[in-house]
Amino acid sequence: MTIATVFVGFVFGFLLQHAKVNRNDVITGMALMKDWTVAKVMGLAVGVGAPLIAVLVELGLADYHVKPVMTGGLIWGGLLFGFGMAVLGYCPGTMTVSAGQGSLDAWVGIVGGLIGGLAFTLLDPAILPLLGPDHGPISLYSRIGGSTAVFFVFTMAVGVIVAWCVFAVDRREGGTDRSWIVSGIGLALLNAVLILDVSAGRPIGASTSFPYTADAIAGVTDNAYFSAIQSSGRWELFFLLGAGLAGLVFSLVKRDFELRLIHSRWKRHKGHNPWRRIIWSLIGGFVLIFGARMAGGCTSGMILSGGMQLARSGLIFAAFTFISFLLTGKLFYGHPVEDGATAAGDAVASRSS
Repeated sequence: MTIATVFVGFVFGFLLQHAKVNRNDVITGMALMKDWTVAKVMGLAVGVGAPLIAVLVELGLADYHVKPVMTGGLIWGGLLFGFGMAVLGYCPGTMTVSAGQGSLDAWVGIVGGLIGGLAFTLLDPAILPLLGPDHGPISLYSRIGGSTAVFFVFTMAVGVIVAWCVFAVDRREGGTDRSWIVSGIGLALLNAVLILDVSAGRPIGASTSFPYTADAIAGVTDNAYFSAIQSSGRWELFFLLGAGLAGLVFSLVKRDFELRLIHSRWKRHKGHNPWRRIIWSLIGGFVLIFGARMAGGCTSGMILSGGMQLARSGLIFAAFTFISFLLTGKLFYGHPVEDGATAAGDAVASRSS
């Protein structure tokens, strides 16, 4: 099972890398509303995956795994997650793939995420009252009453509408790259395979691996939270190891492996200072994972997998994450550094070296 988990993680990493949605410039580009590749990939995955999973459930080959609606956790977790994702420029899954490609800021983000995961475990008893109320798992499937004709009509309609909106966004962008279509459909198929009872019997997820790994390293395992996440955390750890391996392998094959701390959008908006990038990557990783654990999931487990299951928890988390993500992008990055000032600074640095 461990080898199989690493393999599906490898496929996951390939799909992210194929459309370049793991890259810092692409994710921060969406925060600045200049690049919608990530939204297109995830939207198409939901549009294709929702009807596909509904069919599998109806055939008795799979079950829904809907996360509960913990109102406080979804709202506060979404706001924190959106901030961390915009500042760091990665989510838990993409961070691992980019680390495999040599992105040093992703490695710093992983360290911050591990600290954030450990902090959440330690603070879980104190903040648990803030996460509720718990309304249980709610989805279109549970609300309409299971596998009825009305449910399937709604599910197919949602799939068609979401896919249509995604292609409309692409037409408006005027892009010619179609790699996002392959990645979006591929993620839908991968999640459908994983959710099968004869397979993993669970959807894609990533963020639980951070508190699981950090707690194991620190020896903080004698608590209720670690016991609750132990199984899923171990699975996601091997899943992300496979994703990171995909990042390394395909970057070497394509000869674009590069050790890099500061990426072009960060350089343009925040400058060249390496310590500024390190500190904000650490903060971003910490807040990203802490927010994900408050909500009970991340972009993979809550928005992507939750969206394919038409879960209310995924919708709420996505809404607050998106609001925070775009607001942080506008306020944190602000206006680009003046090109002239940047060039002058580079000239001074060149003369002094």
